[in-house]
Amino acid sequence: MTEKTVQVVDLFAGPGGLGEGFSSVGGTFQILVSAEMDPFAHQTLRLRAFYRLLSNHAPNQLDDYFAFCNGVFDKPYSSETEPLWEEAGEEALQLVLGSEQGNARLDSAIKKSLNKDAPWVLIGGPPCQAYSMVGRARNKGKKDYRPEEDHRHFLYKEYLRIIQQNKPTVFVMENVKGILSSTVGGKRVFHEILHDLSNPDAALGVSDSGERYVICSLVTDAQYHHGDDASKFDAGQFVIRAEDYGIPQARHRVILLGIKQSHFETVIAKGAFPLLEKAPEISVRDVIGDLPKLRSTLSRGAEAEKDWHSVIRHHLENLLSESRGRGDEDLEHEFQNTLNGVRRDLSKGSLRYEWNLSEQKTGTLDWWYGKNADMLSVVLNHEARGHMDSDLKRYMYAACFAQARGVSPKGHKDFNYKGLAPAHENWESGKFADRFRVQIYDRPSTTVVSHISKDGHYFIHPDPVQCRSLTVREAARLQTFPDNYFFQGNRTQQFHQVGNAVPPLLAYKIAKIVKEIIEG
Repeated sequence: MTEKTVQVVDLFAGPGGLGEGFSSVGGTFQILVSAEMDPFAHQTLRLRAFYRLLSNHAPNQLDDYFAFCNGVFDKPYSSETEPLWEEAGEEALQLVLGSEQGNARLDSAIKKSLNKDAPWVLIGGPPCQAYSMVGRARNKGKKDYRPEEDHRHFLYKEYLRIIQQNKPTVFVMENVKGILSSTVGGKRVFHEILHDLSNPDAALGVSDSGERYVICSLVTDAQYHHGDDASKFDAGQFVIRAEDYGIPQARHRVILLGIKQSHFETVIAKGAFPLLEKAPEISVRDVIGDLPKLRSTLSRGAEAEKDWHSVIRHHLENLLSESRGRGDEDLEHEFQNTLNGVRRDLSKGSLRYEWNLSEQKTGTLDWWYGKNADMLSVVLNHEARGHMDSDLKRYMYAACFAQARGVSPKGHKDFNYKGLAPAHENWESGKFADRFRVQIYDRPSTTVVSHISKDGHYFIHPDPVQCRSLTVREAARLQTFPDNYFFQGNRTQQFHQVGNAVPPLLAYKIAKIVKEIIEG
């Protein structure tokens, strides 16, 4: 590490989205410690730490990493690079924050690695199930649920503890929008968090060191100073709408930027406070349009493989016939086009799908996705899921509807052809109107969430010929993970990692602002 390198500690790191963004700012930031509880996200995190170490210290040995990605070797290191693999294991820790053992391991790693006298940055997003809209709706259904006893509400206290004990120059804390309206004991959680983060000593009941933090928005001039009345703040000022900043996804998240009071005064004295800059909108087509076409499979039935093509044609012929009877000319046109385009030769894809992406560029974000593209001879994590026969018909109809009308169909009023209504007692109530949702080619995607690991209904591919939900790689593209980012675990676990992450390209843009602030 050079004198100018800024140290980073990454908590609740997931597969490493925030860390990827920070470590991509041209040698400015170095991740010393990252911590994650989930074993599969941790595998991904360690593998990426290894890739960074190779890139920075042994670029001529990156072949080891790519031989693993390309399926040539069954492990990512050789005898020569094994020491760096071990070092990656010391950087990326699997531990449970809040547990006695987990806290001890983290504290020991930070003490060993961190120079507190030099500038450093704490990043991370405490788990947000209790804050999120979906999580809160689920918890309401639990008879004995008491939010004040839900440990997930207070995992940010572990983040706070690291701030209090180690006093970073800057911290970046990410969370879901649900945190803005969440309450515990009649108090707004967001107001309490602002208050706590501005004075960690008082929040944790320890002797006052005099250190204070200013909590800033990255998109507005909102700045919370210790002693301000948090209830007077428009909490929405701290929400980043990712699609407004060049991310191909409508992802709205609260991201708080904390700056040491003394350093903040230095920055302000030198002029305007930097904010994220608006950027042109990037569409789904822009970022997944060059990926190889795949087909879905039938999830049930011994003859599923050979039946897929005939099942799809049968559904299309029925839809085409009904559209003619209804006079739905726009849908009839799309059904006919799709019927003409359905192919037997499409692959299902695989964990390592052989395809040279470096020759298939769309151009929009090549500089970001295509790192070391010439070393990758496969598309990683690009495998279609199996779907039930009845869902294939819904996916086909929905994708054709979106092609014809530019919007995803909603609820029973749009899904009004024969055989489309699911066997769900609340289907006609409108409560599940978005149960089946197509991503529209010419717009940013909807929010990629961890629920994508359960089923693909909310993430139907816009191309009806492929008749499937998104793959992990397509979701990763929408989340702006580079193509050489290899997600570990099974497909469900990979989806979960992608959905929970901070988009690395957004993190990169935030990191450039943090660089300006650190350099004062």
